[in-house]
Amino acid sequence: MTATLHDVARAAGVSIKTVSNVINNYPHVRDATRERVEAAIDELQYRPNQAARTLRSGRTDMIGLIVPDLRNPYFAELADDVMRAARAHGFSVLIEQFDADRDSELAALRGARRRGLDGVLYSVLSLGEDDAPLLDEVGMPMVLLGERIFHSAHDHVTMRNTEAAHAATAHLLAAGRRRVLALGSHPGEVVGSAGLRLRGYEGALADAGLEVDPALVVPVDRWHRVDGADAMRAALDAGLSFDGVVAFNDSLALGAMRVMLERGIRIPEEVALVGFDDLDETRYSLPALTTIDPGRSEIARVAVDLLVERITGDAVAEPREVLADFRLVERESTAG
Repeated sequence: MTATLHDVARAAGVSIKTVSNVINNYPHVRDATRERVEAAIDELQYRPNQAARTLRSGRTDMIGLIVPDLRNPYFAELADDVMRAARAHGFSVLIEQFDADRDSELAALRGARRRGLDGVLYSVLSLGEDDAPLLDEVGMPMVLLGERIFHSAHDHVTMRNTEAAHAATAHLLAAGRRRVLALGSHPGEVVGSAGLRLRGYEGALADAGLEVDPALVVPVDRWHRVDGADAMRAALDAGLSFDGVVAFNDSLALGAMRVMLERGIRIPEEVALVGFDDLDETRYSLPALTTIDPGRSEIARVAVDLLVERITGDAVAEPREVLADFRLVERESTAG
């Protein structure tokens, strides 16, 4: 016979409400009580009736995370942060990725409604300000991530791209580097991570009384390790002279670092290198990579909090825009 919520409560010696709180991972349950309830659930092999819960509450307790590319480690680590934050609210997360084109992005967005989610976190890539009305067609609570579609009818959480890139560049300039290469630009981009980080790089040079050398602004297509490696190889083959590198994400930095080390370039003695994202692997590269921590965990936590408020009806009426704090994490690639 299938175990019920009442059976679990009786076996654990607690109320049905306490069992429900444990199942929904509410944080205020005492550890000893939680362990007792979880032991009873395991012993009785109790499985919640999700269909019944959905009918009672009108919710599935599941949110979506729509991101461009899980091969980009930033989004993989963001997904981990989002799942942890959602779990604290009793929500599960369905992850959907899209290709780098408008049709794929719109298909992923419209698919959220068909999947019966309570709400979505959406990292915008191809859409722009003029596409804001399309977001309203999804018909569910939504929080936007990233650098596009500001001032819409939806909450928006993102990072301080320009200020952080300024800090990364200023860090190298303060160490006496004068020919700093910017790795990862997207020519013509104004809105978006690449455009905003380039603006920060240019601002730091201007503050130091230096002009931007267009030859030191190195474009790439995508922000993977292979792109960083290919771009650095081309720069070195062309005889480009530089003593510092600001990479617009850590994957580009790690790819560039590999090529420089293969060519016998000493880091940081000859070239100092800063990345952006504070990926876990940057702690273990040789040398360990100096990088920008853009507040990814804060972004995930705040975005989930805002979304849950929209789902439960506890949110304020006006959309909110939140910028996470950042910090420069100095490691071996710029030390000395």
